[in-house]
Amino acid sequence: MNSGSYDVIVIGSGPGGLAAAISAKKNGAERVLVIERDIELGGILLQCIHNGFGVEIFKEDLPGPSYAQRFINETLELGIETMLDTIVLEASADRCLTIMSKKSGLQEIRAKALVFAMGCRERTRAQVRLPGSRPAGVYTAGTAQRWVNVEGFMPGKQFVILGSGDIGMIMARRLTFEGAKVERVLEIMPYLSGLTRNYVQCLQDFDIPLKLQHTVKRIIGNDRVEAVETVAVDEKWNHIPGSEETIPCDTLLLSVGLIPENELSRQAGVQLDRVTSGPVVDNFFQTSVNGIFAAGNVVHVYDLVDWVTEAGYAAGKGAALFAQDILKCPSTYTTTIAGENVRYIVPQKIDRSALEQENISLQMRVTHPIEKPVWVEAAADGERIVRRALPYARPGEMITLNLKPDHFEAMKSANQITVTILER
Repeated sequence: MNSGSYDVIVIGSGPGGLAAAISAKKNGAERVLVIERDIELGGILLQCIHNGFGVEIFKEDLPGPSYAQRFINETLELGIETMLDTIVLEASADRCLTIMSKKSGLQEIRAKALVFAMGCRERTRAQVRLPGSRPAGVYTAGTAQRWVNVEGFMPGKQFVILGSGDIGMIMARRLTFEGAKVERVLEIMPYLSGLTRNYVQCLQDFDIPLKLQHTVKRIIGNDRVEAVETVAVDEKWNHIPGSEETIPCDTLLLSVGLIPENELSRQAGVQLDRVTSGPVVDNFFQTSVNGIFAAGNVVHVYDLVDWVTEAGYAAGKGAALFAQDILKCPSTYTTTIAGENVRYIVPQKIDRSALEQENISLQMRVTHPIEKPVWVEAAADGERIVRRALPYARPGEMITLNLKPDHFEAMKSANQITVTILER
């Protein structure tokens, strides 16, 4: 077994991982390594050929591969080392990794700081418990995206899509471009789960019907999907008798949510948030295990890649400072609390001293849509320190509230910051 030692090791080369590696290098980490299980850098962006990437970071509207290539180029220019086609088998709390590749075999490597950037995976049919037979033609939307955009393979001709997540809506448009018929998009919730812009650009612009509070009751077919039986649901997700409809199709795509990939986090003893299913992190994106950081969709599922990149920058900087023994773990933190109408907040804890030098962004999602003007308010131990006005609040669109150095005095001794979202 070979071994090696690095200042910072980043696991995953998607937008969060590449940004973390670049940031670590620029913040003084001498030897930085990116480990990627695929055969090339870029992560999920390589199959996202639609536009919409880079508006925040570059002020340009780029397709996914173009956005990724800018960071790939910078990674290589900075002399950051990479290991492709390599699997991380184990990760320990003392930042030791056991890795395996066809080229180098089994290796053990160590880092002064680790960044977990493994992204997330899609929920499958088994996880949403869809009844019916088990024919071919039931796929996740991301799998179909890979086949159509990278492999040049069409998985079917007549589709029903379950779930109004962004991947599902984008694939509804993509499949329509390729000549397929998308009969329906179904969403079990009474509101959209993806971005409104994708609903407008991908469904409305192509006359693809969306049915809210509907789901698949049964998959019909033996060797291949022949139809799906749909049904309306009430506010408790109970089927409404008499609302059943059979829709002929040969393919059912699932866009029913994403799960952060945190098997390695669990191995290393990292504390996970029960709501996000990702690590509990501070404002440097350091986890509960000293020297292990996390960034991107492994922490919580973002809706814009630009924000994944920003998180990667923050995690990479924190990892580099830790590796150089500059970043010290505080003895106490200020805890962030999800108040009224807030589902969760990231980061879950704040090193108050950091607020003296720079802004700290609190990112959150609401519990339900509020289609009226709202206040997003943060209070330190009950006393309001900042609030932001928004025209609405929707679960599919992440909300950001910035704490600034001006707020340091108000929160320097606070035990917790509670964020609420209330109608104006």
